[in-house]
Amino acid sequence: MSEKKTKSYTAEFKESAVKLAVESDQPVTVTARELGVNVNTLHTWIGKLHRPKVQQTPGRQEHNDEHVYDELKRLRKEVAKLKEERAILKKAAAFFAKECH
Repeated sequence: MSEKKTKSYTAEFKESAVKLAVESDQPVTVTARELGVNVNTLHTWIGKLHRPKVQQTPGRQEHNDEHVYDELKRLRKEVAKLKEERAILKKAAAFFAKECH
């Protein structure tokens, strides 16, 4: 089987692509097509690089979107594990309930 190689882009290219997509009057899909970039990739860059500045208040840390996404990913894995454990416990409870009768 052949492996797909992912293209890597420089930070400067990503920043200029985001700036062009955000400041342009044309749709992001058109900008992505003109740059030869997948539209989903460009949307991801826009989400990461073009975010409004969070005002920092005293005693409160600035929230980092990447941290939030990492936390969401971790929590989704944990939920999947807990659902699996719950299903196993349900089966075990049904088995022992059947055995007792």
